[in-house]
Amino acid sequence: MAVPGELGEGEKERWRALRAASETPRNPFMEPEFTAAVGLVRPQARVAVVYEGLEPAGFLPHERGPLGQGRAIGLGVSDAQGAILRPGLRLDTGELLRGCSLSSFAFDNLEAEQRLFVRYAAEEHATYVIDVEKGYETYESVLRAQSPKFLKTTLAKERRLGRQVGELRFVFDEREPAALRTLMEWKSAQYRRTGRRDRFAQEWITRLVGRLAETRAPECTGTLSVLYAGRRPLAAHFGLRSASVLACWFPAYDPEFAKYSPGLVLHLRMAEAAAAEGIGMLDLGRGAAEYKDALKTGELPVYEGAVTRPGAGAVLHWLGREPARRAHSFVRGRPRLAALAARTLKGAARLRRT
Repeated sequence: MAVPGELGEGEKERWRALRAASETPRNPFMEPEFTAAVGLVRPQARVAVVYEGLEPAGFLPHERGPLGQGRAIGLGVSDAQGAILRPGLRLDTGELLRGCSLSSFAFDNLEAEQRLFVRYAAEEHATYVIDVEKGYETYESVLRAQSPKFLKTTLAKERRLGRQVGELRFVFDEREPAALRTLMEWKSAQYRRTGRRDRFAQEWITRLVGRLAETRAPECTGTLSVLYAGRRPLAAHFGLRSASVLACWFPAYDPEFAKYSPGLVLHLRMAEAAAAEGIGMLDLGRGAAEYKDALKTGELPVYEGAVTRPGAGAVLHWLGREPARRAHSFVRGRPRLAALAARTLKGAARLRRT
């Protein structure tokens, strides 16, 4: 067992090699750099290393609670989770948890190929993806076929935005710290406006994003993309990218320009820039949203649930997470109830501002 910062370069190289041998998309949330960044802002972060002889054969990044309750590394913000294992490695889940001194291991974005944990999933969710493997022009042709009105309208808004607000400029990998601060301010305001929990009110998340913005690794690079009109930012997104996947994370826009749909324009330009960089997929993450339905070309499954060992820790896990998870699942499965809940959250947010 090690804290992320204690892993040697040889162990991290082995981690990367195991990810390269996996059949799953090379999501940057599953790279050692993401775990290392979480370790700098979450003191309970740990990495279990499974050895075969003298060689590491697997890694389980996780966070450990005071009574042994375990959770996927960065749970609540990480969009891909699980163990990094040698293909074909056979492990007993209970023994692994015992070796980590964990009474439970909770996850909410477990990768589909995580055979060690997927049988303990309580729910399956869809994560929405954009396939640009064959280039942006091919992606646009797909949109013309499946969402012709959406594409035509968005491109028209992009042209009108350039005429009426200022010449548009897109930066795929912006390094200006002020632009990142602006994005976080927009996102915080969006959370409050819609009655959601403001993630950037949590210091560790703000610090984590700051750390990752400085991370430059072949399979995990913090990437801030910004759509400008002249020098004025209109929309921005911060995410992580590997050589083959852009993991979309925190998008937001200036609500003053909402009628132009700058967030949608931003996503089209991100897809174009990612394809030009040789990236084959944009992962929009789980959670239904109109913009995802319009932009997506497909879906991948991810899983939510937990594996537990008998004992007090398992009971604490159940009491701490299961009632809320079941309530959320009940609402999500009923569209009219979900719409009512969204309206209620927005109404509560307006009341708090008055």
